Amino acid sequence: MSTDEKFSHDLVTEDYYAKEMAYQNEIDAETNTQNLIEKIESKKVPTGWLIVFPTEFDTSKIKGTIALYRPSNQQLDFELPLIFKDRKLHIPDKNLIGGRWNITIDWIYQDKAFMYKEKIVY
Repeated sequence: MSTDEKFSHDLVTEDYYAKEMAYQNEIDAETNTQNLIEKIESKKVPTGWLIVFPTEFDTSKIKGTIALYRPSNQQLDFELPLIFKDRKLHIPDKNLIGGRWNITIDWIYQDKAFMYKEKIVY
């Protein structure tokens, strides 16, 4: 094996390790969500979009955010704190424009990280 001395063999990013750890944390959080006994429900309703959390959570003890990303228009992206009513999160119709959205919910429950991702068409 030979290497050409005119090429740099340094890592592309300086903070490679930190980025790798953050990515692993995201994978672990998604795995925690996939391992739930009861799955998160998500559906369009006449007043917006509804997300229902499993009964195994005491939603008063959940801390986190929901982020909605619009792939076609970054200016429409928004993030909200998780505020539940009877295990339900409601995203009002006024916040959503018809089309494709990426939903990401990040939360901590009993010192354990969770992440739920879904691509929807509203």
